[in-house]
Amino acid sequence: MRYGTFITSMRPEKIAANLRQAEDAGFESAWIGEHLIMPVNYQSKYPYTPDGRFPAPLDVPFHDPMMTLTYAAALTSRIRLATGIFVVPLRNPITTAKSVVSLDVLSNGRVIFGVGIGWFSEEFEAAGVGAHFKDRALRTREYIELMKALWTQEDPVYTGRTFSVSGVRFNPKPVQKPHPPIVVGGTSELALKRTVRYGDGWYGIARSMDEAQMLIARLRELERGASRARQVEITLSLRTGHPLTTDEVRQLRDLGVERILAGLPLRALEGDELLRFRDEMMAKV
Repeated sequence: MRYGTFITSMRPEKIAANLRQAEDAGFESAWIGEHLIMPVNYQSKYPYTPDGRFPAPLDVPFHDPMMTLTYAAALTSRIRLATGIFVVPLRNPITTAKSVVSLDVLSNGRVIFGVGIGWFSEEFEAAGVGAHFKDRALRTREYIELMKALWTQEDPVYTGRTFSVSGVRFNPKPVQKPHPPIVVGGTSELALKRTVRYGDGWYGIARSMDEAQMLIARLRELERGASRARQVEITLSLRTGHPLTTDEVRQLRDLGVERILAGLPLRALEGDELLRFRDEMMAKV
């Protein structure tokens, strides 16, 4: 079992201290969530709370994920650096591809590119790309296909319904071959299908062990019906409302989970909490 932690602090010195401690404690990866801009009034439903409300105040400090992970890369040498989750259709895909590959090179191949289509229509509107919300699933797939072409082809060519390139060069190329792993986030039926279609891994959120079991069973069912060379790697954040237990970790391991994320995207483990998790959880499972 591998364990990930989150990056949530606003202050650079606290981010630095937590990352170094997490790396020393044996955490495999550090994940950062994102929102580009936060609308004050919204009707969109957040998919991971019963009431559909985003579980954070509007003034929560979301750092730019690529800049923060680049800062993290300079502070560490082993821990993997992950977006969890990057909203792909909010941004120009060539700009995103350049940020990801630069981070991969500067970190010596430690990037995990966690991606999603987004749920927050008002954020798309506020960012000036409201028209992208309706076809965000298509854009996400095509943008990722485009990025893979940019990362792997000497003379990249891609033609899609939402974006096309030809007659260009794109460098540098990533350290990880053929490219940084693509981890698709989401728990809907369509998200699971997207994972099987173009993801190297899946980032799931479950509010109970029963939900985790159901989601993983459905993912594996879809996987069996697809022509995949490799099985989807499973990353899970179990959010039951109580601290993770060793029994739950063992159950998740038996379900095929390969990476568990400790803490929450808005409330990371810090200081002594990281050490307790290492001693009480990581050392025993």
